[in-house]
Amino acid sequence: MTGTTDAVVVGGGIVGLTAAVRLQEQGARVTVLAPDDPERTVSTVAAAVWYPTHTDEDPRVLRWARDTYTVLTRQAAEGVPGVVLRPTRMLLRGRFDGPPWWAEATGDLVVHPADPPYEVELRFTAPTVEMSPYLAWLRDRLLAGGGRVVRQRLSSLDDAFTGTAETGGAATVVNATGLAARELADDPAVYPVRGHIVLVANPGLTTSVRDEANPRGITYVHPRRHDVVLGGTFDPQRSDTDPDPATAEAIRARCVELVPELADAPVVGERIGLRPARHGGPRVERESTGVPGRRLVHAYGHGGAGVTLAWGCADEVAALATG
Repeated sequence: MTGTTDAVVVGGGIVGLTAAVRLQEQGARVTVLAPDDPERTVSTVAAAVWYPTHTDEDPRVLRWARDTYTVLTRQAAEGVPGVVLRPTRMLLRGRFDGPPWWAEATGDLVVHPADPPYEVELRFTAPTVEMSPYLAWLRDRLLAGGGRVVRQRLSSLDDAFTGTAETGGAATVVNATGLAARELADDPAVYPVRGHIVLVANPGLTTSVRDEANPRGITYVHPRRHDVVLGGTFDPQRSDTDPDPATAEAIRARCVELVPELADAPVVGERIGLRPARHGGPRVERESTGVPGRRLVHAYGHGGAGVTLAWGCADEVAALATG
């Protein structure tokens, strides 16, 4: 340890940066190591709407989701760049056995009847995040507090403890490396989930709409300031990121059927990214290093729910790193 860094966070996406900010708020001198700038991480591809998608019921996950909802709601009121609260309509097919396990985290979910082929419609308010300005805000907040963001690719987490002449080492390391944790943490439970979204100009929409059980593919429409995110796909174990025109057109067709106002909205782009999923759910825990004075905290495997769980996980990471 050089005396200039108390904690090294490995990973510059949403999970890594929120953890870094929380550690800094507790008085730690923090360095973030990442192979790419925050705006080039997979986090920037995310639709970034609060919703614990493809996440199993778990008390810890519910706590993380609830705490993140609270933070994002406050940030929206404070005018944090990229954070907006939007009404959401979630259309459910098949038998309805009551509100979902995550409903209490929203605080305002209401069940309404729906026309076929839907059984009911859930209405609630969801924080949404435009990732490019938000990641930049997180980075600037860290830098303003004396933290550092260094572009560096590690071959071993041990390197984060020992450091280099440029970065120095630290007694505490947080592993927020997403898919790279499969190798860096020797965790075969980590796997990619390919996600494909289409961006169209916003014709004036303000409400998010979901039909996740559409038999032709997961379908969602998420408005932003200048565009609308149309989704999508959720393809486990698929790791290519090449453009797929047929899939893009199918996504657009499903979304136009769901929200006809999109029929004439021109396509302005598409994004393909690999969500860092993990069998068994996110890993947020401290691991013994076998070296006195060293602390290693893992925070990875959030799949498509990184934005939804980030601040709650950051609180837990900070507690594990300092407790």
